[in-house]
Amino acid sequence: MLELDLDMPAADPFADRAAGLSRGGDAASRLRLIVVDADPLARRGVVDALRLDGRFVVVAQADGELDGVELALHYRPELVVVAAVGDGADAVETIERITSTAPEVRAVLLSATEDLELEMNAVRAGASGFLRRSQGAASIAHSLILVARGESVISREMTSHLLARLRRTPADGNGLRPVKSTLTDREWEILDLICSGASTRDMADELVLSTETVNSHVKRILRKLGVHSRSDAVDIAGQMRSEIFV
Repeated sequence: MLELDLDMPAADPFADRAAGLSRGGDAASRLRLIVVDADPLARRGVVDALRLDGRFVVVAQADGELDGVELALHYRPELVVVAAVGDGADAVETIERITSTAPEVRAVLLSATEDLELEMNAVRAGASGFLRRSQGAASIAHSLILVARGESVISREMTSHLLARLRRTPADGNGLRPVKSTLTDREWEILDLICSGASTRDMADELVLSTETVNSHVKRILRKLGVHSRSDAVDIAGQMRSEIFV
């Protein structure tokens, strides 16, 4: 089930609007937003709070993944708020489908709990923020404004986790991985070993795999990275790591 608000303003460049947004502005200056939440009562609460805030126009709302993706692709709003239900897997998939097909749309995951693993999965899927329902309407609205301005909104726990991970990363960057990547965790393990100069036998011994399995992983890594040699893969890995901090 989805609900539409058809009398909406045409899309404008949202970065400019977010930078100069004030409460109670006219409809053309407000940020266009979609809310996806399977819980109708919770969804109505979020929608009503954002409408009362005055800085948002809720152009549509949906109760499921398929409707949420279709609405996002149709309206191309500045923001999409996707609520996590259960383990949050459906919400993460919704965010990934939206951000991969409409990268200009900024998605935010809304959760009832603090869940570092869920937050990590959402960010990997392309989320620009992770919000908790307990933050309250004013805090959620403020966070959405920050996301619309191009900032990321993550929890303190996530920040601490990323900092600790960065401190453990060698100076050459080996072990550092982009948030979004086509490589699996195992493939990154092998790519890290390639970058460190390990041979196929070294990698097999380190990961307790057969050399045939290692070679199969290496072939997939080269194919995914679009290169033909291990040295080229090392160069691509270095570029990917350097772009993390750009």
